[in-house]
Amino acid sequence: MPGSSLSSSPGPGPEPAVTTTTAAIGVIRQALGASLPNSNDLRQQARILASSVRPGRSAFLDRFEVESEYEYKKQAMQDGRIMYHAHIGMNDIDATAAALRCIHAELDSRQFRLDRAGFALDRRMGLPPQRRAAAAAETGPMLVTREDWSALAQTAPVQPHLGDFMIGQPASVTNSIEALRIGCTTIGNLSQYFTFEAPGWRDAAATAAETCQAMFVLAQFRAQGVMLHSYLEDGFGALFKNCASVAAWAMLERHIVEELTGARLAHCIGGLTRDPIKRAGWVLALHDIHQGEQVGSMIYGDTISFGREFEKNRALTAEYLLWDILVQLHAPCGHAVLPLPVTEAIRIPSTDEIIEAQLFGRQVEASARRLYPHVDFSAAEQFAATVCREGREIFANALAGLDELGADVRDPLQLLYLLKQLGAQGFETLFAGEIENLQSPPTDMYALSQEVVDEHRPMFSDAAFRARVKGMRLLVASSDVHEHAAGALAQLLDEAGAEVVYLGAEQDPQDLLDALRRQPADALLLSTHNGMALEYANQLKQLLASDTIDLPVIMGGVLNQKIDGQALPVSVVEELTALGMHPAAGLPALARLLPLQKP
Repeated sequence: MPGSSLSSSPGPGPEPAVTTTTAAIGVIRQALGASLPNSNDLRQQARILASSVRPGRSAFLDRFEVESEYEYKKQAMQDGRIMYHAHIGMNDIDATAAALRCIHAELDSRQFRLDRAGFALDRRMGLPPQRRAAAAAETGPMLVTREDWSALAQTAPVQPHLGDFMIGQPASVTNSIEALRIGCTTIGNLSQYFTFEAPGWRDAAATAAETCQAMFVLAQFRAQGVMLHSYLEDGFGALFKNCASVAAWAMLERHIVEELTGARLAHCIGGLTRDPIKRAGWVLALHDIHQGEQVGSMIYGDTISFGREFEKNRALTAEYLLWDILVQLHAPCGHAVLPLPVTEAIRIPSTDEIIEAQLFGRQVEASARRLYPHVDFSAAEQFAATVCREGREIFANALAGLDELGADVRDPLQLLYLLKQLGAQGFETLFAGEIENLQSPPTDMYALSQEVVDEHRPMFSDAAFRARVKGMRLLVASSDVHEHAAGALAQLLDEAGAEVVYLGAEQDPQDLLDALRRQPADALLLSTHNGMALEYANQLKQLLASDTIDLPVIMGGVLNQKIDGQALPVSVVEELTALGMHPAAGLPALARLLPLQKP
């Protein structure tokens, strides 16, 4: 639930980045001086690599006698059939395969079909294979052997979707080729390139080159139906303030992928959008952005409205899923729908909870089909028209502005590198900031972040609290991309009079040590989410001790740890306390903790 932890979902905090047009221009000019490979050389190397790759056949492709998920989706669109996605986040490959087998068997016994499954892999998968063992283990399985990869495609006739930590990472090319070899034909996640970092990795130019070359590889298989997946809200879409900026960004991704690399782009959206009209509207907008030829990957479930009340979560699922299905009936465009388990907000869902959600989804579909003839989509259509119209203006501003500053807007590698260096705030400041009278609404994530700030402002503006934190220097950071409440916390503490150093998301223990070397702090406030809380805390404690840095560390978010032999991560609050950390169950708990004495 928003505000229930230091890290509840990806979202916009006060970005530690560009705040003025002059600063944004300076970032671009500096990035133009980076040493990057030649894009044409990458394209040629990709052709050579692709020539040695023979795409495999998943059990799903064999069962339904299709060459790719793209072909399957086109047939489903023609037949008016709703496709379903499940997301599986078990700790290891054996537990993942067992869950996949069980989910398929249960649904198949009821004559329901699970079309595709995504896998929440360990974030170390983004690193080159030789670098993975040295990084902290996180939630999700590691794919080490060819058999591990194959298990995702052969365990059950459910098409594997590999989005997390594939393309957009230092191991983009290696991972893409392995995915192709098992018969996975929708591979991503391009948007993660802009906001996710592989643990301990620092070579931004190398990551950009790997990402670009992987896109060139996928382009070689376009005719066979291979698609590049991009979940907009895993990238800058989670950080923009206005929906028009998200539409512009989708256009920019399409420009890079479709026009410059030749790969086929499949967009995804939904996880950070709670308004049903916007959810339906985004599907219609993406159809426009893709010039009527959209074949999407999926509509993610609404993850920002869920809390700890399971019955309320079930009602929220019914609401968003109803609209997701209705808009697919209205404008079929290949998106699979995702019924979220009610436990999504508090822990990794179990196999039984995933099955329960999938069965619930079929009940909602039956209702949607009865309601469809009576539904008015005019509000969603108006939303789509507005964000596309204003998004095109921002998109045009971006291409013209980058060209004027000396960028080659026909070079996909340079665009990838420049845009990541610029950041979401810099992009919006530079290319959307001067558009007058924007009619597009704010993103739901930005609106929610403001709600969190407003909800907790009385507590943080209390005179006694302000007196306690006034003059304190507090370092605030997130260990992963989930920074929504951490950003809200940084804003609230700043308003309360503390000196806040906000590092933002994707901060490794070494990043925190480096920041503390530059500027000592009175306390470190850390958000973590990805099943690595104890291992991360141990690494951080060792680094701080090696530098004789002694300060209180408050940890919030989802405080669990991936444990060998356990299917799901387990709570490590007691272990963190024993280690000398200070767990905080939410913003109110954190407010009560400050100020802390050194351990």
